[in-house]
Amino acid sequence: MTPRLRLWLERGDSGYYLRDAVTGEPVRWSDARLRVVPVAGVSYRTEALPDQSFDPGRRLALVREPDNEHDPNAVAIWNDGRTLQIAYVPREIAPELRGDEQAVSLWRVEGGLRVLVVPADAWVGTPR
Repeated sequence: MTPRLRLWLERGDSGYYLRDAVTGEPVRWSDARLRVVPVAGVSYRTEALPDQSFDPGRRLALVREPDNEHDPNAVAIWNDGRTLQIAYVPREIAPELRGDEQAVSLWRVEGGLRVLVVPADAWVGTPR
């Protein structure tokens, strides 16, 4: 059994770095226990990015769209209240998701956003 993932979000200039809440060690975005997905590409809704509900550190909703006519594996990225959609999880990543993951806005980049996707049982804490 894999130990539960526990992360602290540590403030950076445009978002958050990841730190292991147990060891205090930095966690790389390439860590196999998590995914950091870009919000970009043809599905990206630039007009949604300035909305505060997508600010780094905010919880997001991953919504499967099995009836999507273009991709039956499509997973939409919405704000936590599901009132505004910003994009879709990249097509090559969406089929690998189980459907119960958590998502957190992680980092603003020029013209986009990076979203942290972690298992449902992961603990993600924000700085006090």
